[in-house]
Amino acid sequence: MSEAFQGYSGQAFSLRSEKGRFTLPPAFRNAVKASTEDRRLCLTKHEKWDCLVGFGTKRVEDFEAILDREEESAYKFGRDFDRDTRAIQLNSFETMPFDDSGRFIMPEFLRDIGEIEDALFFQGGGRFFTVWNPAKLYEMGPEMAMPKAACRALEKDAREKGKKR
Repeated sequence: MSEAFQGYSGQAFSLRSEKGRFTLPPAFRNAVKASTEDRRLCLTKHEKWDCLVGFGTKRVEDFEAILDREEESAYKFGRDFDRDTRAIQLNSFETMPFDDSGRFIMPEFLRDIGEIEDALFFQGGGRFFTVWNPAKLYEMGPEMAMPKAACRALEKDAREKGKKR
């Protein structure tokens, strides 16, 4: 029996391997396993930021409640809300399998939309996590000071280890 999903927290870093694969780090891999039935990682474009959003397949069960909440909020504050467009945004994710070590191949179109090059920075966000090209994260403002600092430290370590190989 798998352990219950507790959310995504923390930070991690992955360099693309010579075979073109990235690795879903252990803490994120275990959380995705707890929030999916078929060991599939879901990735999509973040609604506002230049990064990707990751989650397990069970999050899809929450989409109608998310739509209801966003629609009610828009109504309450007099903002426009297009439920159909938002539903398409929520459901426009790509799933990809990962192996026991967390290795996965990110489709080219996702690398393009996330402007992903040779590295990924993972940032926990509770019910989801963000996946960044470090250069795009470094362009963010002071509200992202902690993720940027963590990314710099993890990137430095990963690249130094990569040089030793």
